[in-house]
Amino acid sequence: MAATGFNHVTVYGDDVTELVDFYTRVFDLERVQAPNLGVPAAWLRCGDGQLHIVRRDTDAPRYHHFALTVDDFEAVYRLARADDLFDEHLAPDDGLPIFELPDGSVQMYLRDPAGNLIEVDWPTAATLDNAVTDQIVDRSDEHPQSEAQAQAELFVDS
Repeated sequence: MAATGFNHVTVYGDDVTELVDFYTRVFDLERVQAPNLGVPAAWLRCGDGQLHIVRRDTDAPRYHHFALTVDDFEAVYRLARADDLFDEHLAPDDGLPIFELPDGSVQMYLRDPAGNLIEVDWPTAATLDNAVTDQIVDRSDEHPQSEAQAQAELFVDS
């Protein structure tokens, strides 16, 4: 018996409407019908999966996160910069939290209005504008990689 894929991720917050507005505005997710769960909830389509937003009175964990691959990393970067959405805990001392992994892929970390951490991924730094690449920190400079670790790939072929 084997898992065949991810179906959904659930995030909590105290204002479902605010979170729906955030995810539809920043990531262009599409709202789909959710069942009655006994608490306010919304479901958003993301590719073949879904993001479920549920009203709960709980703080978001600091480092627990989910990752989204986007079709325009630079547009999300510009919006995140304009709206100050970057996670301050993961930012380098002198910059914004955009990191390059050993395989050349990049990731940045944002917070939604409820404090949930979102990793935004892009397959290769080589395709990005200098305004973005100038903000990138090489993870290998911060954390030396073994030979095996240097072979890690964020985007694996199916």
